[in-house]
Amino acid sequence: METTFLKSILDNDFYKFTMQHAVIKLFPKAKVRYGFINRGKHIFPPGFGDLLRRSVDAMSDLRLTKEEKNYLAHFCPYLDPTYLDFLQGYTYDPSEVQISQEGSEIKVTIEGFWYRTILWEVPLMALISELFYKSNHLIRLNDDAIKILTKDKIDNYNTLGVSILEFGTRRRHSYDVHVLINETLQTFGSESFIGTSNVHFAMVNNKRPLGTHAHEWFMFHAAQYGFKMANLISLEHWTQVYGGDLGIALTDTYTTDVFFEQFDKKYSKLFDGVRHDSGDPIEFAQKVISHYTKMGIDPRSKVIVFSDSLNYDKVKSITEFCKDKIKMSFGIGTNFSNDVGLPPMNMVIKLTEVKLDNTHWQGVVKLSDEKNKNTGTPEMIALAKQVLGIK
Repeated sequence: METTFLKSILDNDFYKFTMQHAVIKLFPKAKVRYGFINRGKHIFPPGFGDLLRRSVDAMSDLRLTKEEKNYLAHFCPYLDPTYLDFLQGYTYDPSEVQISQEGSEIKVTIEGFWYRTILWEVPLMALISELFYKSNHLIRLNDDAIKILTKDKIDNYNTLGVSILEFGTRRRHSYDVHVLINETLQTFGSESFIGTSNVHFAMVNNKRPLGTHAHEWFMFHAAQYGFKMANLISLEHWTQVYGGDLGIALTDTYTTDVFFEQFDKKYSKLFDGVRHDSGDPIEFAQKVISHYTKMGIDPRSKVIVFSDSLNYDKVKSITEFCKDKIKMSFGIGTNFSNDVGLPPMNMVIKLTEVKLDNTHWQGVVKLSDEKNKNTGTPEMIALAKQVLGIK
């Protein structure tokens, strides 16, 4: 059966590179483990694990090209030249990824130094998704239909007058569909499409890549410094590395309410805004506006990046609420990259354990604003809730 191979080392979400840069600076000895979670209970056909193994093994051939390095140096000046040299010499090590299959279930785990393994998550999910549709012989809409569908969507967003970001790498139907989506958005989205989180496609579009950090940044800090200090020290370390650049803060690793307790005036002023990734978006917007107002900051000077399972109807309702109250943009993922006439996959790869200098492996926790998005062992989740005073 035909397998799938990535075409560029930059075919990944930007926040993976920004976090890798920070990890190299601050935590070069930290080790981590990640695990695949099949939320949608998808059934994998015989031989799927072998297909995935071949695709993963082939990633060892990827290299940062001189052209790609020059692109990053031009569009991302906050990335140190030493980091770009490191990335030029970086190669994926497939031995860091363990893959097994029992019946229709697959198990995928990643283990190694954090600064190396941090790049695996997004391309692995993209490979799993593309191989799932191929190996099950599922037929998508044709190219023209996908282009028309995407053009209709971006036309609607143009009319709405909002800023749209493409965030669909991890659960895309396929690389080919991702190409079609970005070409269509770039061609017809001049009024609303501001770019993509995928660095490879950002380079193709000659735009800067978009993104900051992910939940794992905060989850690691909780293991290192404790649940109470996780948000605060995560933000402080981010500002140490980036000094005000890449200023969108993720709020929901340990619930938004806990985050805003620690998002003091210093960070509220320093960060350009916040990202919404779980829970009711209107309630979230109300909390954000209230928080900035309480801090004596005009909410209209700040931005919310909404990124939780968005479609046109959600974007429209959020826009109607936020208009003239706070700036906003919308990161749309699966609704762009996997709206092809087939059910999109529901899966994640999450950080599960960390190992700091000369210590034992320790489980990590994420307490989302949606309970079904919590990750970690029941014992660790209970401990985190107790420490943070979450009911």
